[in-house]
Amino acid sequence: MLFTEDAVIARLTDGREVSVPLEWFPRLRQAKREQREYWRLIARGISIHWEDVEEDIAFTTLLRSF
Repeated sequence: MLFTEDAVIARLTDGREVSVPLEWFPRLRQAKREQREYWRLIARGISIHWEDVEEDIAFTTLLRSF
């Protein structure tokens, strides 16, 4: 998981990169850099969880940007 100033970028196991605006996720947008970088996969790898931010995002949500 990578972050730019205005986007979150996920690298999928098949090599694709999905970039979506942080505007879509206000909690992540407002989080400190350290909080954004502290994430883990949940639900058998289909979602991302940020404990400090109380945010969960499913990969299907990220893929809707295509």
